[in-house]
Amino acid sequence: MVDLKGQYDKIKDEINKAIQDVLNSSAYIKGPDVNIFCDNLQNYLGVGHVISCANGTDALQVAMMALDLQPGDEVITTPFTFISTVEVIKLLKLKPVFVDIEPDSYNIDADKIEEAITAKTRAIVPVHLFGQCADMNKILEISEKHGLFIIEDTAQALGTDFYHNDGSTSKAGTLGHIGTTSFFPSKNLGAYGDGGALFTADEVIAEKLAAIVNHGMKRRYYYDYVGVNSRLDTIQAAILNVKLKYFGEYNRARQIAAAYYDDHLRENKHFSVPFRTKYSNHIFHQYTLKINDNRRDELKLFLQEKGIPSMVYYPVGIHLQEAYSNLGYSRGDFPVTEDVCKKVLSIPIHTELKKKHQDRVTRKILEFFNK
Repeated sequence: MVDLKGQYDKIKDEINKAIQDVLNSSAYIKGPDVNIFCDNLQNYLGVGHVISCANGTDALQVAMMALDLQPGDEVITTPFTFISTVEVIKLLKLKPVFVDIEPDSYNIDADKIEEAITAKTRAIVPVHLFGQCADMNKILEISEKHGLFIIEDTAQALGTDFYHNDGSTSKAGTLGHIGTTSFFPSKNLGAYGDGGALFTADEVIAEKLAAIVNHGMKRRYYYDYVGVNSRLDTIQAAILNVKLKYFGEYNRARQIAAAYYDDHLRENKHFSVPFRTKYSNHIFHQYTLKINDNRRDELKLFLQEKGIPSMVYYPVGIHLQEAYSNLGYSRGDFPVTEDVCKKVLSIPIHTELKKKHQDRVTRKILEFFNK
């Protein structure tokens, strides 16, 4: 699904030097590369503050801690996402409240959010899924109208451009009160281990985020908040500093690969190619087909037999997962999510993908439906 070795080979001299420099300095924790990376990412995103942390899950948890969400507060999000988005809500003893997704973008359906708001609602967590933004024009209006915090989960959409109603653009993760992301190796901007970050334009929030990831300290051994130990180590920051220089190139390579798939797969009644919204570009963290005729699993097995990887993101909505059964949701509560879970199949897309490989993938997919 990804070719991390091929990507590394192209920049290995720079990567090896960056790692060796950290080894020579022995500044493994909070070394200078961490601040340099945060500054560079801040400039790239055009946001006031970037605070690094250990992973994307921690970023979501720390964001909620910094906004002083209290046990019993309700947080609106989507049931069609990786578990981290909801996991941290439950860990903090908050209440996840789900809103169904759009049938084409797979992002939270902004038109359904207001009906889920109650007197206990404190925040909305839109997930920018697969590489394009949720409808932040509507979500920002809802946030302002009801006085709700917005925490953007940008783990799959770092670098995506969002188009405001007035024609201006912003990077995903910089629109709400706090944005979060992950640098898991397979992400569009991936480290060689775990890593994460938070973004905000608010100086007060930024100061609190920076303290919480460091045990709640603003100054050493004086604890202003209950915090956690969540750090981006210096070696990962040094690697990310190198890769950030190529980040635009990486996203363009994914877009080119997606366009090739589009051209070779678009006209087919058996499945649909990824939808593009009008308010966001798409950086294709995943290239996800929607398979009709209840043949998704059969196609996946066929591709596996041909040596072609594919993945189902995600096979079951979170509202139907055993660990979250006490939320009181039932099958049928989110029909779009449940339908999409039966149909989505992601095929290989990455920075090193060759046309000959894509040609084989597309030929085998079409062969399956024509047999």
